[in-house]
Amino acid sequence: MKIRNCLNPSQPCFSFEFFPPKTDAGVASLLRTVEELAPLNPGFVSVTYGAGGSTRDRTVDLVTHIKEHTGIEAMAHLTCVGHTRDDLRDVLRRLAAARIENLLLLRGDPPQGQQSFEPVPGGFRYAEELVRFVREEDFNFCLGGACYPEGHMETASREDDLKHLKAKVDAGMDFVVTQLFFDNAFYFDFVERARRAGINVPIVPGIMPITNYEQVQRFTRMCGATVPMRLALQMERVKDQPDAVVQLGVAHATVQCMELLARGVPGIHFYTLNKSPATRMIVSALRARS
Repeated sequence: MKIRNCLNPSQPCFSFEFFPPKTDAGVASLLRTVEELAPLNPGFVSVTYGAGGSTRDRTVDLVTHIKEHTGIEAMAHLTCVGHTRDDLRDVLRRLAAARIENLLLLRGDPPQGQQSFEPVPGGFRYAEELVRFVREEDFNFCLGGACYPEGHMETASREDDLKHLKAKVDAGMDFVVTQLFFDNAFYFDFVERARRAGINVPIVPGIMPITNYEQVQRFTRMCGATVPMRLALQMERVKDQPDAVVQLGVAHATVQCMELLARGVPGIHFYTLNKSPATRMIVSALRARS
C-alpha cells in the first residue's frame, strides 16, 4: 500500500511514529506498544533512523517485523547522515527486498558533537538530493518528507524554508509530514503559503501529545516549536504533577486534532515517543466523536 493513496480529507487516516530502541528489551517494549495501538487501525506507522545510521539495522528490522507480523503498513525513515551513495543504495535494496513500499526521506541532524551538517565524501548534503537519487535509481517507493510550519531552525526565513520544500517536492516527494506544533494557526498558515508556492502534495500535521514537562521544554528548544502562552501557563501550574501534565497534554492535543479534522486535513501523524496511552486516549476520543 502506498501511503499517498490513504491520505484523503474525506477519510483521513491516523498514523504513529516510533523510534528504534538501542536494546533488545527496548525493542520488546516497543513491539508491545505497537500491539496496544494496533486495534486503533492506523493507516501506517513509521520508524525513525538514528544519527549517523546508528540504528540503521534496527530500523530496517523493525519495519520489516511490523509489516510481516501485524499487517500494519510500515514506513522507514532514511537520512543522509554518515552515508555514501553506495551505503544508501544498499539500504534501499534491503528495504525493497523486505517489501517495504514507503520511505520518509530526511537530511538528518548533525551527529552529536558536530555544530553543522557535513556530508561524508560521496554522500548528500540535502534531502532534495536524496529524493532525486531514489527516483533516479528507479526504486518504486512512495516518498514522504518533512516540513516545518514555523520554519526550519537553520533557514534564514520561512520563505527560504518554503523554497527548500518546493525543491524536495519537485524532486519527487509524494507527501510531507510536519514537525510537531502546538498552535494550529501555524499549520493552516503554512498550508496556505505552500499552496501559493505551488506545493500541492498532501501536508500531514504532526502532533505530539505532551506527557512530560521537562521533555516538552527540551523538544521545543531543539526544534523551535512555539508553545501558546495559555498552554505554557497551564503546564507551569501542574509541572510537578505528572498525571495532571498528561491529562493537560491529552486534552490539548485532542482539541487540536478535532479542529484539524474539521478543517479537512488528509490525516494526523502522532509522535508517540514509543508509548501508547496518550495517543490511544486521543484517537479513541476522536473516533468516538465521529
